[in-house]
Amino acid sequence: MPPVSNTVLMIDDDPSHLKVYSWILQRGGFQPLTVLATSRGVDIPLADPSVGVIVMDYRLGIASPITIAQQVRAIFPLAPIIVLSDVFGMPTDIAPYVQTFVRKGDPEHLLSEIRTALAN
Repeated sequence: MPPVSNTVLMIDDDPSHLKVYSWILQRGGFQPLTVLATSRGVDIPLADPSVGVIVMDYRLGIASPITIAQQVRAIFPLAPIIVLSDVFGMPTDIAPYVQTFVRKGDPEHLLSEIRTALAN
C-alpha cells in the first residue's frame, strides 16, 4: 500500500480563511492546496494524486456545498472529505458525502480529524 499523502485540499469562499487555515495546516505538518470558491464555481485540480484529504467550508456563498462535495467525490473517490464550518453541527444534506464535521475556531480538532482521516 503506498504512503498516504499529507496534502490537504482546502475549499473556501473566503481568501482570508484560506490563508489562516493554510498556515494552520502547515504548522500541523500538512501541505495545503487551496481552492477559492467563487460565483463561477470551483476550479478543483483534476485527480491530483497528492491529495490525501479534502477540507471544505459548508457555507460557500453562491456555490452549493452539495454540488462541490459531489464534484470532489467524483474526482477524488478515495479521499475523505471533512466539512469545516461555523454552523453548530453536521448539516444533514451534506452528511452522505463527507466523513466528519469540524466547527471553525478549533484548529487542534481539525488537525486531529485530518490525522484520523489519513490513518483510515
